[in-house]
Amino acid sequence: MEKQHLATITILVSDRQNNSQQVNELLAQNGHLVMARLGVNVQRKCFENCLALMTIAVDGTENEIKELTTKLNNFSGVKAKNNIMTK
Repeated sequence: MEKQHLATITILVSDRQNNSQQVNELLAQNGHLVMARLGVNVQRKCFENCLALMTIAVDGTENEIKELTTKLNNFSGVKAKNNIMTK
């Protein structure tokens, strides 16, 4: 059995209105990894082409965490980075 890790994944979405649905669907598909989620409206009064910043806390194997990060980075307008902490 692979070792479990705690990690955070920080996600920057460049156009929240057009790109957040695919991010949310992927996070829902990987809900078994997600422990907590924080979303920040970077531009508080923005209505078009708004930035979104999310941080999710995850619990999974190193491969699961890296795979989720890679899938997020494959979306246009999305940048994701993980910080894996060993239990």
